[in-house]
Amino acid sequence: MQVIQELIALAKDIRAARQRGQEYGLSHTEIAFYDALAENNSALQALGDANLRVIACELLAELQNNMSVDWTQRESIRARLRVSIRRILRKYGYPPDLQNTAIKTVLEQAEAMF
Repeated sequence: MQVIQELIALAKDIRAARQRGQEYGLSHTEIAFYDALAENNSALQALGDANLRVIACELLAELQNNMSVDWTQRESIRARLRVSIRRILRKYGYPPDLQNTAIKTVLEQAEAMF
């Protein structure tokens, strides 16, 4: 019974995320990166929804362009991705004190998705 309740709750969460993505004009992948960046409310307040949407789209494009088959295993590739993510965050004025956490969260999201 508890498993069914958890599955129902998960389905509701997925539906809500899909609807939010449609409202923001983001794909399901882009909304995942948006959520990773907006996890810290102060970043959301400082940059606003529009900038976080642009950052999420640019991050996804950058990650897709720099992925290789063994990217999770090779530290050199992960380091290059961290530099790329940091560059994008700085470009849009993501709060510097939150960048390290955001980079870690974005990479974790990328590992889950790719």
